[in-house]
Amino acid sequence: MEESSGLSSMKFFSDQHLSYADILLPHEARARIEVSVLNLLRILNSPDPAISDLSLINRKRSNSCINKGILTDVSYIFLSTSFTKSSLTNAKTAKAFVRVWKVMEICFQILLQEKRVTQRELFYKLLCDSPDYFSSQIEVNRSVQDVVALLRCSRYSLGIMASSRGLVAGRLFLQEPGKEAVDCSACGSSGFAITGDLNLLDNTIMRTDARYIIIVEKHAIFHRLVEDRVFNHIPCVFITAKGYPDIATRFFLHRMSTTFPDLPILALVDWNPAGLAILCTFKFGSIGMGLEAYRYACNVKWIGLRGDDLNLIPEDSLVPLKPKDSQIAKSLLSSKILQENYRDELSLMVQTGKRAEIEALYCHGYNYLGKYIATKIVQGKYI
Repeated sequence: MEESSGLSSMKFFSDQHLSYADILLPHEARARIEVSVLNLLRILNSPDPAISDLSLINRKRSNSCINKGILTDVSYIFLSTSFTKSSLTNAKTAKAFVRVWKVMEICFQILLQEKRVTQRELFYKLLCDSPDYFSSQIEVNRSVQDVVALLRCSRYSLGIMASSRGLVAGRLFLQEPGKEAVDCSACGSSGFAITGDLNLLDNTIMRTDARYIIIVEKHAIFHRLVEDRVFNHIPCVFITAKGYPDIATRFFLHRMSTTFPDLPILALVDWNPAGLAILCTFKFGSIGMGLEAYRYACNVKWIGLRGDDLNLIPEDSLVPLKPKDSQIAKSLLSSKILQENYRDELSLMVQTGKRAEIEALYCHGYNYLGKYIATKIVQGKYI
């Protein structure tokens, strides 16, 4: 590593000007950690020893952009090469500085043992080993993101496995290596649980005769659609993350989109800012994980609920926006990701001050959801 005359600096891989996280083999990830440690030791042993700043890719909105595909319909959030500093000598960032090294130490041990842990398991290990530095899950999550930003490799490359809430059901057969195929149409209304092992997901064989992939925001709505076996009438695969999507569910959806590139991906979410934010996370990724967004983004279309569905819903079923809704709306409207028709929908929510939940369609009967989706598909009403 080069250093300017009389000054020490810790520039880990910044000369590569990468704005994404690499997928590495365990020995490659260990090598990046070793380089970081050796660089620190070199500085401490220099004639003018000093611990300088850690240069981390800036994960703020001001450093985010949208990569609009030229050869593909998929767009995703990515981060440019603007850096933020974490310093041991700065009281505000000193603990964060130490947390990065603590997380890297545990990750190195995990990789040596050829094991994988969830971020929750990582939290309890760090809480036990370093209680002065880790008191909450969010501190661990941020530190993991810092390590990803420092080493420019995915968290999975570091031995960190995703915790999954995701479920899948419908016209899909899944066969994990060395196991019998699972028929996702025969798993009952609970669906089939999506594993958090991304390597396993990557090596799972998928077969389908579906014509659509449908993301469902809510577990209860997913349960209703699967229980009614709507996938027999609309040849589709239903996926839910039970709210905001976790990494494993997003990876699973991306894997399906690349395995079956001709299948449209449709999203059924509440007509409120949170529902749109969930759709956008599936579609573009998130700023916090901007270095890894390219691995999870999909060309998702919005099938409902939308503003032109309000005539299907009784006025009494519309409820006022909550303060949190307003905050989410403000954040989305100030972002660069919203396409114009999404922005129009969000502006309508703000103007009316109202929100509508998918369940409001039950005024037409509990079996109406399948008919609603089928009508939207036939009419091509998804954006």
